[in-house]
Parts: sequence; structure tokens; C-alpha cells
Amino acid sequence: MWPDNRHQAAVLRLLRDGGPRSRAELVDAVGLSRSKLAVEIDRLIDRGLVDTAGPAASRGGRRSSVVRIAAATRYLGIDIGASTLDLAVTDGEMRLLGRVNERTDLRKGPTAVIGQALEMINKLRVETGTTRFTGAGVGIPGPVSFREGMPVSPPFMPGWHRFPVRETLAAELSCPVLVDNDVNIMALGEMHSGIARSFEDFLFVKIGAGIGCGIVAAGEVYRGATGSAGDIGHTSVDPHGPVCVCGNTGCLEAFFGGAALTRDALTAARSGRSPHLAERLREAGTVTPVDVSVAAADGDPFAMNLVRDGARRVGQVLAGLVSFFNPGLIVIGGGVAGIGHALLAEIRSVVYRKSLPLATGDMPIALSEMGDEAGLVGAARMISDHICHDQSVHSAPHPT
Repeated sequence: MWPDNRHQAAVLRLLRDGGPRSRAELVDAVGLSRSKLAVEIDRLIDRGLVDTAGPAASRGGRRSSVVRIAAATRYLGIDIGASTLDLAVTDGEMRLLGRVNERTDLRKGPTAVIGQALEMINKLRVETGTTRFTGAGVGIPGPVSFREGMPVSPPFMPGWHRFPVRETLAAELSCPVLVDNDVNIMALGEMHSGIARSFEDFLFVKIGAGIGCGIVAAGEVYRGATGSAGDIGHTSVDPHGPVCVCGNTGCLEAFFGGAALTRDALTAARSGRSPHLAERLREAGTVTPVDVSVAAADGDPFAMNLVRDGARRVGQVLAGLVSFFNPGLIVIGGGVAGIGHALLAEIRSVVYRKSLPLATGDMPIALSEMGDEAGLVGAARMISDHICHDQSVHSAPHPT
């Protein structure tokens, strides 16, 4: 079921983002007369998109009734990471009702990973008492054709090229499905529930296994002509640098993505240049970006230099984006962002020093407060945005 005009769509968005409202409040917000709004709300009730929730507080005269997103609304968020599957069910206001997380291996291919996700969905159904999903949103860590709902040449995902993720899941779940790059859905999550709530133009930068940038302009995710906008991890920062997984040389990701940090940390641990990482290697048999974070926080010189050098390169790329896009805010998230304020301080220093004062004067650069929850909320928000849109004028791909 979909709203069939812009007034119904506006009511759904208001109830999703602001919670239950009285009919009188909706009259003020939507700009319809009381009688016309009543007709639209009754149609939404008949279609199972909204419910009534008792009388509202009196504003004088006859008491209005409260309207809310239908209690049966259930969105499924699927965040496919480089090594994890994270799934959640939300209600119509994007509140998490249940969540499951498991390790995975994208190299096993899409059939195996999606099969694992379907088993996790069954667990979520039981946990949350969900019998039917209103819609599902999926994030994938690589380039995605948003219109076709499939990944396109993802660098470290063998077998995923042009696999019909949207159609496969839609057939299994019997609901609308949308698929996007994971950084874009994290940006949506930040816009809905994070520190970007009051910003319409901002950048969300994910520093994890890969490095990407979600671009939000005028309150909408900007995906570009083919869906690859924001792929800053493959911006060259040194023509003589290491070879990247994409095949090019000196990409930002080849210096400071999760794999690059692990590579450099292992080298330092084995050579003894970092006593902290060497001890961690002896204890655990390997080292991770989290270990680099801990070592840097403990004052390990090698780890601190590794963080500063990577953050400086990220800052250089972002300085160019600030001059080009003029965002109101930059949010830093992803697993490597767990390094924290040492990372943030260096990025800020470079961006503020290398960008025009007019562009950075009132522009905060901050760490995400949502963590990996941003991807789950954003995935649900993505499909909700589609469903809460006036379908008579909608130009985005219609999910299967």
C-alpha cells in the first residue's frame, strides 16, 4: 500500500519523523482544511497505513483525535559489512525492535551470504513477532546501481558483480526492497537519528574496511549519474603509494582503510617497531585496527604516527570536498573512527587549514554518536522514504 497523493505522503512523513499527532496539529502542518485532511486520513486508515490512538488534549471546542503510523508497520534493515551481517527490525518511527549480528565472509559469494541473512531474518521474526515486513532496505559495502538494486564491480566481493540482490530478497520477503551503498544508508541514519538531524547539506565519511562518503544535499542523498558518487576511498593521494584492491596506485583506502591499517600494524608488530602491537600479536596471533586505536591511546609512537598520517590524508581529500560542496557538517563514522579524538583532531586541523574560511567558519566536524546503528536505521529510513512518497510523481526505481 502506498500514499496516492502528496498530502497523504506528507502526513506519513510527519508521523514517522515526529511521532503521533492530533488531527488539529496535522491541519496546521499539512496546510489542508480540517474536512479535506479528514478525508485523506480516513483513506490512509482504510489502507492500513495509519491508526487512530485516542483523543488529543483539548485546544478548545471539540477534541481532536490522535493519529499515528500504523502499529503493524515493520521495516527490515540489512547492513552487509565486510565481515559482519547486522540486521534489525524497526517500527514505523524507525525505533529498533530487535537486532541480530553475525560474522560472515563476503568471499563466499552472494548466495551463501544472503542465505545466512535469511536465516537471521527468521530469528528476528520470532524475536519481534513480525509476520509481514512493510519493506526492507539493504546496505552493501561497494558500488551499487541504486536503480537496478545490485552491486557493480565491488572490489573485494568476488561473485557479487550484478547479482540481483533486490529481486532475490523481494521474492523471499514478499515486500518492497531497496539496495544502496552502505555509506549512503549510514548518512540517512545520521540524518534521521544522529547529529545531522538539523542539517540538510552534510557529508558522512565512513572509515572502515573501505573509505566512502555519503553526500546529502537539500535533505536528499546524492548518488550521482550511476550511483557511484562519494567513492573517495579510490581518490589518489600519492602516485607512488601502495597498490589498491581496485588496481590503481596510491588510493586513500590503500593508506588508511581497515586492511591497510592491519597491514602496517602487522609489519610494525613483527619488526618490533611497536612494542604495544608486538605484544598484542603474541597474545592474539594477529592485530586489528582496534589494536592500533588502543596502542595510539596508550601513547605508542608508531601507532600515533600511523593514525596521524592516515588522518592527514583523509583531511586533504575532505578539504577539497569542502571547497567543492560547502557542507554544513562533516560526520566521521565507521570502524576505524573508533580511534577517536586523535583521528578527529588531525582531520579537523587539515580541513580547517586547507579550506576557505567562508566554507569552514560554521562547519563542525564530529564523530558519529550512532556507531553501526546508523546503517540499520538508515536502511529502514531508505525504504520508508520510498513508501512515504507520493507514488503518482515518484521517479525513483519501484522496488520489486
